[in-house]
Amino acid sequence: MIGLAPAGLRDVFAATAPGAPSPYGPLGGPDAYGVRVPAGFSVRLLGRTGEQVQGTAYAWHGAPDGGATFPSPDGGWAYASNCELGGSRGGVGVLRFDAAGAVVDAYRILDGTRYNCAGGPTPWGTWLSCEEHPDGLVWECDPLRPGQGVARPALGRFKHEAAAVDPSTGWVYLTEDTPDSRLYRFRPDVGQRLAAGALEAAAVGRRGAVRWIPVDADGPHRGSGTAEFRRGEGAWFGGGHVYFATTADHRVWALDTARDHLEIVYDAATSGGEGPLRNPDNVTVHAASGDLYVAEDGDDLQLVLLADERGHRIATPFLQLEGHDGSEITGPSFAPDGTRLYFSSQRGRDGKGMTFEVEGPFRSGA
Repeated sequence: MIGLAPAGLRDVFAATAPGAPSPYGPLGGPDAYGVRVPAGFSVRLLGRTGEQVQGTAYAWHGAPDGGATFPSPDGGWAYASNCELGGSRGGVGVLRFDAAGAVVDAYRILDGTRYNCAGGPTPWGTWLSCEEHPDGLVWECDPLRPGQGVARPALGRFKHEAAAVDPSTGWVYLTEDTPDSRLYRFRPDVGQRLAAGALEAAAVGRRGAVRWIPVDADGPHRGSGTAEFRRGEGAWFGGGHVYFATTADHRVWALDTARDHLEIVYDAATSGGEGPLRNPDNVTVHAASGDLYVAEDGDDLQLVLLADERGHRIATPFLQLEGHDGSEITGPSFAPDGTRLYFSSQRGRDGKGMTFEVEGPFRSGA
């Protein structure tokens, strides 16, 4: 596995020049949907807000946001996609695929919620959908069949953004989308059961050492001693680390969950503010290579690859949207076999969200 080894707090990507060459080569021109990808990759539009997903009765939801894929017993998989609409119009929609990658169904697994932003998959096969509003909850959903998720108030009530679960412990790491956000950890009383447990917030000491302070679950924590992050956003677990983004200071972080040690793996400021990644939001890890993909909320609408390439750190665009002004890239996640990438343009080119699949020769890291 290639992996992205965390850097020290003071040498993050210091040697990485802006516009470092991608292992996939330069981006090609925009296709009919305004999507630019490297040569050898193809793009398929799967869903557009308000339009029925082809071959199904489900009209794709508005404002598609965080997402993840899940293997199914028949050899296919499902892609869960949040709906970040207000009122009671939020929730989660799913695209279901057969073993050949054809869409065979689409349906809802959560309804009646609001501002479902990001979230995260669990090792036991459920999707955690996070509400981003002051009273927001985490909802646990079954992505493999239509239904209604279950609220998990023990994971806190605040402006949730994302959730990442360490498969070795079942502990859930949670980000909060506010200018003075905290990083939280939830330790369930019983493994794989999120109804009860201990909620904690991170305190970060010298050289990135992390300790955890118990907090109440009925509101955001702002106690002294806990670390303040500038808009915690997307989070994903991979290679023993929780990777998460902070949008306001253009950083990507890595928490070593076994050692409770926090480091920065990308900081736009180290390249004079001209780095290829700004306003980082949703993140995902390509399991076969260990490469990290980070979506931009605004800026020039790129999905940026962070990786080690022949011993050198690279930060380089993998994908870009053109003509999607006012939108953001959301929901990046790979199919279980790692050959297909799913993502959305939340507001598309005309205010209607668009969800895509990118297929091609993603590297294995062997």
